[in-house]
Amino acid sequence: MTVGMSRPRRTTTTVVRPGADTHAPDGSAPSDLLLGAEPDDLPDGLVVADRAGRIVCFNAAAVKITSVAKEAALGSRLEQALPLEDLKGRRWWTLTDPYGGLATRVGQPERNLLLPGGREVLVTARYVRDHPTGPVRRVVVQLRSTEARRRTERSHSDLIATVAHELRSPLTSVKGFTATLLAKWERFSDDQKRLMLETVDADAGRITRLIAELLDISRIDSGRLELRRQPVDISAAVARHVQALVASGQSPDRFLVRTEQPLPDLWADPDKIDQVLGNLLENAVRHGEGTVTIDIAPAPADNDETGTAVTVSDEGPGIPEESMARVFTRFWRGSKRGGTGLGLYIVKGIVAAHGGTITVDRAPGGGAEFRFILPVSTPAYLR
Repeated sequence: MTVGMSRPRRTTTTVVRPGADTHAPDGSAPSDLLLGAEPDDLPDGLVVADRAGRIVCFNAAAVKITSVAKEAALGSRLEQALPLEDLKGRRWWTLTDPYGGLATRVGQPERNLLLPGGREVLVTARYVRDHPTGPVRRVVVQLRSTEARRRTERSHSDLIATVAHELRSPLTSVKGFTATLLAKWERFSDDQKRLMLETVDADAGRITRLIAELLDISRIDSGRLELRRQPVDISAAVARHVQALVASGQSPDRFLVRTEQPLPDLWADPDKIDQVLGNLLENAVRHGEGTVTIDIAPAPADNDETGTAVTVSDEGPGIPEESMARVFTRFWRGSKRGGTGLGLYIVKGIVAAHGGTITVDRAPGGGAEFRFILPVSTPAYLR
């Protein structure tokens, strides 16, 4: 970022143009003008030193990041107000030498440096010259807290740890059963072989689902989740999932499906909607109790058109009030009954990619209630 100062003019009227140099010839900077914005309005720390290396601008974000008072910083030398060191303990200003270094250098790329006390900060510097090889007229330094980067790194570390843990168990099982079958095939009966192969198949399915979740998270985080929209019968999709749960051993009496007709046409990605429904219903069955109720009804969507709302509720203990804000974050688990804690994060990403919304609340029966609304989203070429 370059901070400009106004040049003296013969008239009493000062005209400031976007991008114009608003610094005085001596390199000083006014505190009330920064391309139409106050320096204290900037979200990042801003420190500007003049041609003598003395600080002329030290905004509020810089005060917060460095814990150096503005009054103490203004007028002091740059290396005194910001005694930065690299991760090897070397003085950064001595290494970079902005005023006496290479005349062709225009700045320093962002890097992680240390303030006194070992506090980490991201620092970028820009050297402003009147002409390419001229002396430095001012040094503009941008400071950013490392907290956001640390949170991202912790999130990635947690994801890797979770994936490693979730993969270890099924892979160990697959390896053990296949090695046993290969070494002692003739010793097992057909029923024993079938049981071991069914176990291998189930564990391979777990691995496949986990890899699919990881791919979905990557696409959601990067904004590359692709949707293949086509007409979706949401009632039929719900019925399929209920039938699958009944076939896996759940009682048919545990499910109550209520549909309010007529429903608006819905254009969505059927595979992604199946993923949302499957996750919400499996969560209700696994973590909830009593009857699982699925309500399907028309509802207003955010884009002022009629959408389709699906509400899944149970009669279990529900979700504590203090946990509701974290339900759709990574690794949140409603109970200790297994799962990666990634499903609801993916569900929210899929619903948001469709332009819809999803919320969680307490159900009338005391359990958890998840409700998502999908807009019609008819493709443009059919409108």
